[in-house]
Amino acid sequence: MTYSEALTATKSFASRSRGLLWPALLFASIVAAYVPTFLTLAQGPWQTEQEGHGPLIIAAAAWLVWQSRDKLRTATVSPSPVLGWLVLLGGLAILVLSRNQDIWFLEVASEIPVLAGCVLLLAGWNVLRILAFPIGFLIFSAPAPGWMIDAATIPLKVLISDLVTNGLYAAGYPIAQNGVVVQIGPYQLLVQDACSGMNSIFALSAIGVFYVYAFRWHEKIRALILLSLIIPITITANFLRVVSLVLIAYYGGVEMIEGVIHDLTGIALFIVAVGLMFLCDGLISVVGRAMRRKLSDRTGSVT
Repeated sequence: MTYSEALTATKSFASRSRGLLWPALLFASIVAAYVPTFLTLAQGPWQTEQEGHGPLIIAAAAWLVWQSRDKLRTATVSPSPVLGWLVLLGGLAILVLSRNQDIWFLEVASEIPVLAGCVLLLAGWNVLRILAFPIGFLIFSAPAPGWMIDAATIPLKVLISDLVTNGLYAAGYPIAQNGVVVQIGPYQLLVQDACSGMNSIFALSAIGVFYVYAFRWHEKIRALILLSLIIPITITANFLRVVSLVLIAYYGGVEMIEGVIHDLTGIALFIVAVGLMFLCDGLISVVGRAMRRKLSDRTGSVT
């Protein structure tokens, strides 16, 4: 290599290094800003049954970004610095205020405008449109707001209690109900908040939205039907969980449904709910094919 070629290569490397310095500093700053947030989540909410899906949401969002790599390579880069700074600073303001007030939902959700602002600063609207869903999907990693859970938990607990009591009574079991207290045989059981389905609605909604976007987004009607079925599927899965716990208590005693058994039914709830979602997806496909076939036969007979 001649001296001039070496000098050209050195200048090219230096130019690329300077180009990467600003994105690297921005990335490092954002990571440093959110380290306390994720440490708090890892030591608290993410260790609970209700919010344990948080790290999986982040991993799923990263996978969606990886799946979009071909689109990102061909996207036109046109930074929008003014709007990017406005969105970024707005997200950081939300982060600071919510952290001072211990509002976990807003503190975690602030990562959405922060990341969107960074993308606008570095690459512009074309890239942000590609990354809009993975970034927005991070909303499911935020712990559900307490006021929302409190407002919906009691009605859901009463609904589940009614369904379980009526179903088992129709099956011949000696069961009665007073609000969210179920009396079966000699045992009295309280339907707990975890069995209401409110917390699992958020986790299963995340699973449903991810599945629809990743595998069914090209079929809009099918996608919308699946999304509309998330809450009924969640209530059905929670109904089956409470029925199982009540029957275990009836045949084996109240002590049987404490500890490991209760946790296992929580895991089974998600397995059942995901299975029901796949089953519904399959049924939608079968019905759709049958309707298209019937329409095709009608069109053929008319012509």
